Amino acid sequence: MLNIADTLRTWCREARPFALATVIQVSGSAPLPVGTSLAVDADGNVVGSVSGGCVEGAVYELCQQLLESGEPPTRARFGYSDEDAFAVGLTCGGELGVLVQRIDSVDRPHLVTALGEVASGRPAAVAQIIDGPEELLGRMLSVTDDGRTHGVAGSTQWEPAVAAQARALLRAGRTGRVDLGGDAVTCPESLSVLIHTHASRPRMLIFGAIDFAGSLSEVGRFLGYRVTVCDARPVFATPARFPHADEVVVDWPHRYLATAEVDARTVVCVLTHEARFDVPLLRLALSLPVAYVGAMGSRRTHSHRLELLREAGVLEEHLALLHSPIGLDLGARTPEETALSIAAEIVAHTHQGSGTPLTRSAGPIHHRTTPSMAASPA
Repeated sequence: MLNIADTLRTWCREARPFALATVIQVSGSAPLPVGTSLAVDADGNVVGSVSGGCVEGAVYELCQQLLESGEPPTRARFGYSDEDAFAVGLTCGGELGVLVQRIDSVDRPHLVTALGEVASGRPAAVAQIIDGPEELLGRMLSVTDDGRTHGVAGSTQWEPAVAAQARALLRAGRTGRVDLGGDAVTCPESLSVLIHTHASRPRMLIFGAIDFAGSLSEVGRFLGYRVTVCDARPVFATPARFPHADEVVVDWPHRYLATAEVDARTVVCVLTHEARFDVPLLRLALSLPVAYVGAMGSRRTHSHRLELLREAGVLEEHLALLHSPIGLDLGARTPEETALSIAAEIVAHTHQGSGTPLTRSAGPIHHRTTPSMAASPA
């Protein structure tokens, strides 16, 4: 639902009731991920999407019906129909499950709080019960970046367990489904919760103030990263040369990285291909819990760099994490094409894609990137 947070916040502030349809399950080649939402207000205005167009009409009608009837939340499944090409379904061959519920902001001030945090660019999470006892279906609670819980998911008995999982996914910056249950004290019955998160932008750290860094910083920002360009040479590391970077730092790369705030979503791109910078930087970067570490250079440069890193004491298991030469084989030549090659590898690595042309592969096109998490009782 946080994909349409701005509009939902406006509707809530105007005390305008609306129906919210949320993707709660995806299988096969469905185009949009779990957590994506569509909403319809009482005047018939619609925002968002749940399928990229395939079943929007049917979901819109469900939302209108629920708004008019005031019925409890309901679930619906949509899939491809071979018998009738015009039947409601996903022509791409996948299936999705949708939860539709009525939202009255007066009854959900905690949702307004979370939407306000998202609109202001601050991290927040909303936990939505999508399976379990019927009386709890659709109940929500919100968690803000300071760890505070707002609202109750239907019973104070459930709140600590749900809130703990929401905080965990907020820290990871990931939307996902969590299954709880089996604990007589906190979770006496099975309960599935979809936790929507809006985290701070992940970081892209680019080392080496060269032309390729300028193009990569532009692509990185387009992909939603908070981009930092770092170089020890002040004549090259200037904001004027890197207008798309959020910050430009003049410092020795390894010294800056030692104090930088990184997490499991951070990507590190080393473009200097100069041993005096690369070796101490990569030695540190490969020991950090980041998402991706790549280094530019020819295959000869890469082989020599590996020798130097081994001499510096870097373990083989850490060297195996290094993406070098950096990028996918796109035949890139220009800085712009090279930046696209690097970004493509980062996207493929993030979502566990193969990088293989779709015409040469089989199976679902859309990979499932937010798997269910089997949570232990909190």
